[in-house]
Amino acid sequence: MFYIFIGEDNLSKEARLRRIKEEALPAHLENFNFDVLYAKDTSLKDLQEKLLFLPVKSAKRIVVIKQAQALKADVKNFLSEYARKEAKGMIVVLDFDHSDHGDSFLRDISGYSRVIRFKETLNPDAFLLSRQIDLKRADAALSVLSQLFKKGERPERIMGGLRSSWERKAMTQLELKKRIKLLLNCDIDIKKGRLRPEFALERLVVRLCGLK
Repeated sequence: MFYIFIGEDNLSKEARLRRIKEEALPAHLENFNFDVLYAKDTSLKDLQEKLLFLPVKSAKRIVVIKQAQALKADVKNFLSEYARKEAKGMIVVLDFDHSDHGDSFLRDISGYSRVIRFKETLNPDAFLLSRQIDLKRADAALSVLSQLFKKGERPERIMGGLRSSWERKAMTQLELKKRIKLLLNCDIDIKKGRLRPEFALERLVVRLCGLK
């Protein structure tokens, strides 16, 4: 079984991890059946060794990988396959400090995991903006857009990021065509000076959230 922790609230994470341990492991055998790894220091061989260990006088073993956003590519590939096998007797907890909406590994493995979100300081980017648009959350999308402006992000980079995000998503050609048409109209309004860039993008976001 896989758990995915996402967020920066370490106290709440530890409390949740304690509950998982209490439900899965006899307390006096925890030292034999519980391992913590750090992603940046973990090789594929290290991880495979931990996952091959059999539980000691227990039905379960737990392996926690902290700072999982730093996992190496070969480890990610292995975990994506391992998660599909539903290995009996093994609980794997992937602890992410933050989520990246452009991370294909996180999207993939979430489908085989129980995802638990904790308090998270989101880093605004075009992928987060696109996510809020997909959810039709105009207020949240406008908030992300405002944060991008405050960071000094240029309008053309925001629009380029949106288009890149859409091209990675599974959507119909008609839906993609509608979005790109609105994007191009926004770009024209900005380049011809019809609207201030901030207002043009705000209007674009509202229109995108209203698309059917």
